[in-house]
Amino acid sequence: MAGNLPEKHVVTCFLECDGRVLILRRSQQVGSFRGRWAGISGYVETTAGEQALVEIEEETGLCRDDVELVREGRQFKVTGGRARWVVHPFLFRIRNRDGIKIDWEHSDKRWILPGEIDDYPTVPKLKEVLKSVLGE
Repeated sequence: MAGNLPEKHVVTCFLECDGRVLILRRSQQVGSFRGRWAGISGYVETTAGEQALVEIEEETGLCRDDVELVREGRQFKVTGGRARWVVHPFLFRIRNRDGIKIDWEHSDKRWILPGEIDDYPTVPKLKEVLKSVLGE
């Protein structure tokens, strides 16, 4: 029952470059949604905005100076797995996508057009989260 699930706050960040957004395939080493495509994400340990920058650095190797905040989307509540997730979405722009180095949390990366999101098995509600930061 969804009412008894713990509520967990997470950030989900998308990087945009030349009209494409980065999605990452979650590795078999993570605790949830293994093999699913997602944005850059992590549990909120400080503020959502600060955590977004921390996760980008950890999961892509990019530093704060490499990214520019475009938009913070509205929060989403998503039930999936063993929790109710409160998702804090962000969109950042980068100038060069060649410097992305994924960490152990991911097994693959793709730069996709936003309309291609339906072609991938994603974590719950990723399409809606992406739309919220694209202003759709």
